[in-house]
Amino acid sequence: MKKLIAIALCWLGLGFAHAEDNYTLKFATLAPQGSTWMNIISDWAKQVEKESQGRLRFKLYPGGVSGDEPDVLRKIRFGQLQGAAFTGHGIGHIYSAARIFEIPYMFRDAQEIDAVRAQFMPEIEAGFRKNDYELLGWMEVGFLRFFSKQPISTLDDLKKKRIWLWQGDPVGIAFFNASGISPVPLPLTDVYTSLSTGLIDTTIAPPLGAIAFQWFTKTPYMSEVPLSNGIGGLLVSRAFFTQLPADLQTLLLKTGKQTSARLITETRADNEKSLTVLRQNGVKTTLAWKDVDEKELYALRDKASAELIRSGYLPGEMVARVNKAIIAVRAKKP
Repeated sequence: MKKLIAIALCWLGLGFAHAEDNYTLKFATLAPQGSTWMNIISDWAKQVEKESQGRLRFKLYPGGVSGDEPDVLRKIRFGQLQGAAFTGHGIGHIYSAARIFEIPYMFRDAQEIDAVRAQFMPEIEAGFRKNDYELLGWMEVGFLRFFSKQPISTLDDLKKKRIWLWQGDPVGIAFFNASGISPVPLPLTDVYTSLSTGLIDTTIAPPLGAIAFQWFTKTPYMSEVPLSNGIGGLLVSRAFFTQLPADLQTLLLKTGKQTSARLITETRADNEKSLTVLRQNGVKTTLAWKDVDEKELYALRDKASAELIRSGYLPGEMVARVNKAIIAVRAKKP
């Protein structure tokens, strides 16, 4: 009888040990089901489950079902979620310095972005870690454009529009203040309805995002000149990450970087394809480069940067170093 009891206890112990070795990562994103971003994140979840032999599983919450990004951050803080794919808006609540890559009219092309980001990535990863998050992968949403119900021919035309501002976004506020524009602050989840009701008549999105959220069906005009390059990140709370065994931490970091590379490559390609799709659906391009004075754009950039530095949202010395890095990259271009 004693032997039987000992064997039973042994089996129970093994059962409890096995149960404790299984982890679930509840992961939210605004990306709609079926979008490029969501498809890649779903593939990532399947890869992690397979390579961990089921010890680490994702439970995905796509399409904003967990709320806007501030709602998601609150749920992570309370332990209801453990991670998310954030855009720059959510990232700003965690480590605002990372949004240095979203300063309006800062970068001209992807080559500049890649070269400068590579220099600053170790510093950015450390910044997230210091603020209780682990950056598993960097991502982009793409170059942001204005989508409007009526054509925009000059920057002054923007002052006559009811433009959406992502509610509480300091980078957006700094740009609009620098431009003398009064926007309409709303959560991202209210944009489509507000375009339908006329509360707003202009929004800001990458081409892929305008299609994914169906905003283009309400806005037949799109600016050629982009405002900035929208960033994003695959993040988990350090509280969740540090409780994982070392091999699962390594797995998340490895697969996160692989997913990051795929997200950037496919997002860029799909944004280019989306431009063609938008034109095929009757969306016309306005506000071309010939319609703007580049000096005016750079003046807006500097004015917005100065406000973000003054408020403490961006570190001034880091902005200076990024500007210096951009100049160095441009000097090497043919």
